[in-house]
Parts: sequence; structure tokens; C-alpha cells
Amino acid sequence: MVLVAGSLLAGCGEGRSTHAVLNADAPTALADRAVHISVSGLRGGERVSVAASAPDVRGQVWRGDADFRADAHGTVDLVRDRSTSGTYTGVDGMGEFWSMNPPGGGPVLDAFSPPTSSYSVTISVTSHGHRLAERTLTRQWIGTGVTHKPLTLAADKVYGDLFLPPPGTPRHPAVMLISGSGGGEFPPEVASLLASHGYPAMSLAYFGVPGLPPALQNIPLEYFTRAARLLASQPGVDPAHLVALGNSRGSEAALLLGQRYPALIHGVIVYVPSATVNVGYPSAKSRAWTDGGRPVPLGFIPVDHISGPVLAIAGSQDRLWPSETAAREITSGLDAVHDRFPHRALVYQGAGHGVDGVLYLPEGTTMRHPLTGAPTVLGGTRPATAAAQRQAWDQVLGLLAAL
Repeated sequence: MVLVAGSLLAGCGEGRSTHAVLNADAPTALADRAVHISVSGLRGGERVSVAASAPDVRGQVWRGDADFRADAHGTVDLVRDRSTSGTYTGVDGMGEFWSMNPPGGGPVLDAFSPPTSSYSVTISVTSHGHRLAERTLTRQWIGTGVTHKPLTLAADKVYGDLFLPPPGTPRHPAVMLISGSGGGEFPPEVASLLASHGYPAMSLAYFGVPGLPPALQNIPLEYFTRAARLLASQPGVDPAHLVALGNSRGSEAALLLGQRYPALIHGVIVYVPSATVNVGYPSAKSRAWTDGGRPVPLGFIPVDHISGPVLAIAGSQDRLWPSETAAREITSGLDAVHDRFPHRALVYQGAGHGVDGVLYLPEGTTMRHPLTGAPTVLGGTRPATAAAQRQAWDQVLGLLAAL
């Protein structure tokens, strides 16, 4: 518990507290851990603003804020109390984090790109324009003892980042993370968080980086099987429980790997998925995937050979493509073949395509597509999508823990 006395930051003044204390139960914590923030020592009924600010990797400072009225005991509890106005309203203990905006307004065509290893969030409390208390929290992407190895095409024949739990950790299921149509690498922050929870993880790029194809066209599934075998060979990995996790277009690869390589891939997690193989991107004149040198046929992806659990996650307001329908089609297909492994479609009401975003990081409902630069509507609302991200992450960790 951290206590920061506001009397050191603000002088006496009628109508505001001079003894405010800012409490945070986890001043340094993994970035996927919720922080319980409260303010005590206020006047009963006093109105205060609680704000969070954080610099992104480019140095621009994002900011979120919320207004509260203290209870009769002079306390504001962000987990308990309702924000009446600000960048979010209602009850949400982490609302200031995911609702932060960049300088100049809302995050239209912008998203918070965090610094690597960790990032800082400064929490401040003000009343009547005077700062009462302040505390800087550290949000860590990598837990103590987790090891990180960059993967290169020259040395490893794949491109990405490998994160392993501390040496000596018992063998655990491992996760291979496959990104979508934007190209580049699946956010390595997700892989590092998984490793921090004990699950070896590899975040991959398969196009859009030097040495790999420039677009999602004719990507060989053998590239992913090479990566999967590399992951399976690592210390601390249970090779009998290797999971492919794909988001958006990466969901096609994850499902194809689970279906076509059941001896290697033993479970599939897909965010905002497709249930079908689609054409290449951005050009529709080529196929997206090949296997054994031949194009993978377009159309529905069979699921009858998948040899482990399947979790399909979608938002009901996805405006990029119908991921809700796809998630239900995937699990219906598993039902139809009487699949013996657990399988679920999780559809979060009001959430958009951004349900695959990184926990507690602010983002908007429209993005500039990384590959084409075109404005892309993700759909959903920021509050619903942020809530879905939290709940879905818990489900992912639960699936891995059950293996």
C-alpha cells in the first residue's frame, strides 16, 4: 500500500482538503494487473478529479480523468465509486487507464504504443484547481526472471520474440501468437505477459518485415510449423500442450494449423476470427496461405481434427468483419463433429474488433491500417471493448491453466 500525503503538495484553502492521501495497492505490477486506487483524508462530500497520464513510445503524453464526490468519511474509491464526468463515466477501477486520450483530443486513428519493458502512469488528485496528491505507478511487461530472446530469420528461420518463464519453472503449455492483416509482429507485450504468468510464448511476424513477404500473400503454413517446433523445444515448454493464438486474419492460420497439424498444435485461441480461408491482402488476386506448396482452398475451415480446446472471442459490434458470426460457426462446427475437447464462443456485447487489444492500453474505435494506411472502423465503444479485453484475458489464462 502506498500513501502519498497531499499536504506536501497543496497549501490550505477553503473548500478543499489539505490532508488528502492517495492509496495504490500495487505501485509496481505487471501491466495486466488491476490497481486498486483510492483517496482518503478528503472532506465529506468534496468533489475531486482523479487523473492518469502516461507518455507513449513517441514521448507524447496521454491523459485520462474522472470526477468524483467523496463519501461522508472523506474517501473516494475508484473500484466502488461512480465517475460523474471525465474521459469515462460509471464505475471502473481502471477507467483512467484505458480511457486516456492523446494530446489534442480523442484517439481517432491513434493508439497508445507503450515503451518496452515497462511504462509509467502518473496518478494525480486535484480539487478546485489545486493538486492534492500524486503518485507514479510502474506497469511492467516482463516479470522477474523472465528471459527474452529476439528471433531472427538468419539464426532461427523465423522472425519474432521468444519469452520464457524463469529457469527451473515446471513445464507449462506454450503459446504461439500470430498477428493479423496489419503485418509485423503480434504485440510482444502479450507474449511477455504470458511468460510472466508461467506460459512460454512466442510472438511472430510472418509478413511485413524485412526478409519476409511484404503482404499477406502465399504465406506457407510450414513457416508456422517451424516456429512451433522451435517453441516446443524450449526449456519449460510442455510439448504436448502447444496452443496457436491468432487474431483477425491470424485466426485463419491458427485454425488451419490446429486442423492440419494436430500432432504439433494442441489447442486454438482466436480473437475476432474468421471461420473461413479468405483471399490474400491487400490484393485479392492471390491466395493468403499455402501448405505443401499448394494454395489452401478458400471457404470454411474444417475443425474435425483439432486436438485440443478452442476458444473463439468476438465483439458484437465488430465493424471490420462479422467475427461474432464466425466465432459461433467455429464452435458449431466443433459441436457438429462431437468434438471431445472444451470449446466456447465468447461474444462480448458492445465490443468491437479491438477486443484483441492489449489490456488497459487506450485505443480508439477507428485505426489507420498499418499496411494500407486506410482508416479502418473497428466498431464498438471504448468502455465495452475495454471490459471485453479484461474478461477475455481471464478466459485465456483460464484455458491455459486447465491444460
